[in-house]
Amino acid sequence: MGFSLPVAGEVVRTGAERATLVRRTYGLVLVSVLFTVVGVGIGLTQPSMMEFVIRHPIISMLFTLAPLLMATRVRARFPANVGLVLLFTVMMGLVISPLMYFYGQRNPDLIWQAGGLTLTTFGVLTAYAWISRRDFSAWGSFFAVGLWVLIGTSLLNLFFQSAMADLWIAGATVLVFSGLLIFDTWRLRNVYGPDDYVLAAVQIYLDLLNMFMAILRLLGGRRD
Repeated sequence: MGFSLPVAGEVVRTGAERATLVRRTYGLVLVSVLFTVVGVGIGLTQPSMMEFVIRHPIISMLFTLAPLLMATRVRARFPANVGLVLLFTVMMGLVISPLMYFYGQRNPDLIWQAGGLTLTTFGVLTAYAWISRRDFSAWGSFFAVGLWVLIGTSLLNLFFQSAMADLWIAGATVLVFSGLLIFDTWRLRNVYGPDDYVLAAVQIYLDLLNMFMAILRLLGGRRD
């Protein structure tokens, strides 16, 4: 899942403003990840919730996306913007809790390995995006197209149910969201305005979450 959210018209003009933007963004990303873990924990302790997610995936995603859409409308109104984002991340934890239960029952080490690989990838790619002097503006449209291709391929694979295709899709997902992470980090450094920390955090959070889920699928598929 990925979104391309519009940024504010105002730009960051001073180093202090940029530092504040970066601190707020990564702080919200960290808290969002923790709230997702809480959501997973709630799902794992409430089998009825996991059963609802499994039986009604579309309804579950609609409930999950609603707070995110509302957050984009009040993105400059603290604390409503942050509260809605955190509600969204808790709901995301509930949505992925059945998968966490599945992999946890098979091999709990897979989850920790996927988390470690995701964190390492995040650190390396973020450092590259900050240190590099390249212009990554063209990456957004390129990887956005790749994302739509992934979505279409995934929908097709729902009918064919190919395990090999699923592994290829998971690998491509890691590549696409790695590219989007670099692009979104570049936007944080060069494009986002002082009040865009909520939008920046959501984009980076979604990059991380999708990378984690794809890496988990790859590890689980390789074990099979």
